Amino acid sequence: MNQESDRNLGQHVEVEGINLKEIFSKLTEKWFVFVISFILCLFVAFFYIKLTPPSFQVNSKILVNDDEKGGSLGKQSSGLMDLGGLLGAKNSVDNEAEILKTRFLMEQVVRQMQLNIIYSKGGTLVNRELYNSPFKLDIIKGVDTIQPAKFVVKKLSLNKLKITSKSFEKIVKWNEAFSFNGVGIIQIKPIDATGMDNGDYFVSVSSIDERVAFLMKQLSVSVTNKQVSIIDLGLTYPVPKKGEDILNTLIEKYTLGNLADKNAIADSTYKFIKERLSKIAVELGDVENQEESFKEANQLADMSEQGKLLVQNTGEFGAELAKAETQVAILNDLEAYLKDESKNKRVFPTSLLPQDMVFSGLLNQYNALLIERDKQLLSVTEESPFIKNIDNQISGLRAGILANIQSTKNTFVVTRNKLRSQLNRVESQISGVPKIEKNYLKLARNKGIKQELYVFLMQKAEETAISKTSNISVAKIIDPPKSQVNPISPKKSFVYIVAFIVSFLIPIAFIFVQDLFSTSIKTKEDINMLTDVPIIGEISHNNSSDNLIVANQSRSAISEQFRALRTNLSFYLKNANEKVILLTSSMSGEGKSFTAINLGNILALAGKKVLLMELDLRKPGLSAKLEVANDIGFSNYTIDNKIKAENIIKPLGINKNMFIISSGPLPPNPAETLMSEKMPELVMNLKSEFDYIIMDAPPIGVIADAQLLSMYADVTLYLVRQNITQKNQINLVQDLYVSGKMKNLGIVVNDIVSKYYGYGYGYGTYGDTIKEKWYKNLFKRS
Repeated sequence: MNQESDRNLGQHVEVEGINLKEIFSKLTEKWFVFVISFILCLFVAFFYIKLTPPSFQVNSKILVNDDEKGGSLGKQSSGLMDLGGLLGAKNSVDNEAEILKTRFLMEQVVRQMQLNIIYSKGGTLVNRELYNSPFKLDIIKGVDTIQPAKFVVKKLSLNKLKITSKSFEKIVKWNEAFSFNGVGIIQIKPIDATGMDNGDYFVSVSSIDERVAFLMKQLSVSVTNKQVSIIDLGLTYPVPKKGEDILNTLIEKYTLGNLADKNAIADSTYKFIKERLSKIAVELGDVENQEESFKEANQLADMSEQGKLLVQNTGEFGAELAKAETQVAILNDLEAYLKDESKNKRVFPTSLLPQDMVFSGLLNQYNALLIERDKQLLSVTEESPFIKNIDNQISGLRAGILANIQSTKNTFVVTRNKLRSQLNRVESQISGVPKIEKNYLKLARNKGIKQELYVFLMQKAEETAISKTSNISVAKIIDPPKSQVNPISPKKSFVYIVAFIVSFLIPIAFIFVQDLFSTSIKTKEDINMLTDVPIIGEISHNNSSDNLIVANQSRSAISEQFRALRTNLSFYLKNANEKVILLTSSMSGEGKSFTAINLGNILALAGKKVLLMELDLRKPGLSAKLEVANDIGFSNYTIDNKIKAENIIKPLGINKNMFIISSGPLPPNPAETLMSEKMPELVMNLKSEFDYIIMDAPPIGVIADAQLLSMYADVTLYLVRQNITQKNQINLVQDLYVSGKMKNLGIVVNDIVSKYYGYGYGYGTYGDTIKEKWYKNLFKRS
């Protein structure tokens, strides 16, 4: 009992678990699928490499003047740095990396190099992009939104070209303007007309935005080492030289933009100073004229000793007062500049402010926002939410700057007023100085203040000019753009490795998906999982059309399998009175007649007297296979009382111990014929005369005739044909087994075509190996 339980447990584990041997068998059985897949994937990989344009990686490095890390390109002298702080906000390598990623920068490159126009030359298998095309396409007047277009240019003669596309064909001359739908008015200009052959040249035109988006995906900007201020630039492009030039142009646009930002502040300051100088020059000229007129009118040739003493005593106060007056005047001008609504969007001239002002950071931010606003307006409108946000920030910073300027001005006004009081006190102490000289000294002092302001502005103008010439870009190329020698894609080794892996994955997926969606019986495990009915016989595929294989090939593998079935039947038919074997199946064509003939033959070879009964009264096939006349048979016996059993029993020539009762003419009511009252008597008489009676019954899955005959059967063999019987039909066998409608029910698996079906099959002891054409098994469903 324990051994039987262990055996059942082992069988359960084999069914429920993963049978690696079975999986391997499934794969090796269809080895030809792997071979075909490998060859196809190899061809696909080969043509992929040939047809895919190679892409080259262009790399470059730039060094950024990062104030946070101290990685400057060479510091300017402190004197120049004090001239006005014209270098703007502090630089950061991360900020500069983000600037290099901006779409605006790439758009400038695309427009300058006309990268939205691609030239290519027709090749053997694929077109290759040209950098140095023998001609150039000019868009004289483009449409608002350029639609992607592609056309062919073919040279017809020295001065004639043929332009063709899907819906366009035109013959033009060099430099002749013509209209192309979706692009605009264009013309073809010769660059090397003599070097242009008569082959096809392809021109692809796309919109600026589309080309910018493509190149942005190919561009890589990274800061790989956070300890240094070096930015790594990379660009993937199919034409190495063109890729290098694109990256060079990008860096050039970046550096020029950086210098333009710095020069914008210097230009704004210089313009402001020049405007003030012109006004101060006029005021100074007026003061000098007043001084000269005063001296002439009062005939003041020389000053008295008291006047000289007054000049000496008030000289120091006058110089300090002149400086204070200058600062107040400058701050008044800057205050008016900020309050002027027409100048709200102009860069602020920071060099005129005192260098110790705490709000220098605000000024740098203010100017940076103004510059950024000007850049953004090249691609968006004033109503853009982004511009509105910048305007709000600018307005807030301007209010803060104005408040600080007013506060600083108030400080200088207090200082100026204090100096004026001190100067008046000194002047009042000298009473002996003539009034004319005192008035002259006041006029001279006013002239000195104007001169001080004029000199100050002249100095700042020179400093601004010098500072502008000393401006350098924040970045420097330390590794010029250079393309790698070998393409980065497609990589031949990688493509072939992927093709090799895929060539295995596709067949594996194909086989297992095919097995997953299989609806027919394929393996013994399929049967064991669906029913508890035991398998008592396994018959392999018959390669020949011989239905008498046991008689004609007694040493074949199939004959041995029928012998095994005969042995297994002895365990079911235990006493001498159990002789009737019923054969049925789920549907027609599962091999009942073939099994009945050869099972009867193998029993007859053992010296047993065997009777075959053709009881499929709807579609008989047993007599036809045995080439026996079917003019009289079972149906005649049931309706004609004159016909006896011995009249319908016919001997078979294949073996002296084999006999047959054919079906006879097909009756109109097969089921009622099988229920004839003469049937029990017939079976009883036949059991006394024969050792085995094999009943070939109709399929039980279609009609109920087999169940009518089951009352006479001592053992029922249910035929299951591999790759034919459906899995859901096995449920019927299980129902018959559980309900006990058929006793001693066993399954015989027929027409096994796989040598890996299960145990008990596949060892060709008698040299009869099953072989099937590999191409027939390629798409065979389970």
